[in-house]
Amino acid sequence: MVEADTAKRVPHTSGGALASAPMWPESDPEPASVGQIAGLRPRLRPRDGGDVPGADVELVDALDPLTRQVVTAWLRDNSSAPQRQTRLRVLASFLRWLYATEPALELLAATDAQLDAYCYAALITGVGTPGKPLARATVIRRRATLASFYAFAWRYGAVRPRREVTRTPPPTPAERRLLRKGVMRLADDGRWAEALAVALLEATGTSVEALAALTAHDVHPLASDGRLTLITLRGGRDGIVAFPVSPEVRHLLRAVCGSRAGGEPLISRGDGRGVDAEWIGAALTDAALAAGVRRQRAELLRPHLLRAVTVTELADSP
Repeated sequence: MVEADTAKRVPHTSGGALASAPMWPESDPEPASVGQIAGLRPRLRPRDGGDVPGADVELVDALDPLTRQVVTAWLRDNSSAPQRQTRLRVLASFLRWLYATEPALELLAATDAQLDAYCYAALITGVGTPGKPLARATVIRRRATLASFYAFAWRYGAVRPRREVTRTPPPTPAERRLLRKGVMRLADDGRWAEALAVALLEATGTSVEALAALTAHDVHPLASDGRLTLITLRGGRDGIVAFPVSPEVRHLLRAVCGSRAGGEPLISRGDGRGVDAEWIGAALTDAALAAGVRRQRAELLRPHLLRAVTVTELADSP
């Protein structure tokens, strides 16, 4: 998928042309290729003297003129060759992930939601090599690098205004406590599937797709103390991640598992159909309203906001 999407955006260029490109003078406003920036000579073959992978250079060179201009200026804004190499490597990784997950979204149109989702994927499943998550410290550094790019792009005046919609702040700790109360009130009303969806979303920050795919086979008791561990499915290439769950969530799991066949989705609509982001978002709003959150605020809460909080907690946890 990544290769196919990237191939649409990256023109085929001659390896010889990249290898022979002279280093661009630092005083020039914009080189023809980022590979002409000092410290970023493309490496096209093993041990050919290049500084960075040629594929990363081609990926950036294929961006639209404005975006490439901003990236070039950002790369040159740091005079350290190792730092430039790090910037290029991180940006190229984010670009490939963005092309694979949201191919219609431009780099300069990405928001904190995309950065948080990228970091979440890097922590849980890995973004370069599936199944090889990155260390927490590495993800923190990558997040800081990407944040520096968007801060630079903002100062540069290149961030797309049409994408700068009103940003809804993620739930506060107090609102998350209210959400947990709202979950129990949904359960009291017999809305077990919605209660479980919101509870797991708040507790794990998992994706809507993983919630929709959850079955009783993914819930396992631990022999040592009887607690349950939720195995959250991430999809074909993303692997499996286990989360310990609270007593409240275990109560919901027991209730829902008791009414489902082994391979049947635990979280589904009343008519048995699968759930999606809109359905889970509505359940989240209802839980917030049930707990006393103001309607104006409750209707702004969305699954990706809870995921953003989880990413932050994962990055800050010891």
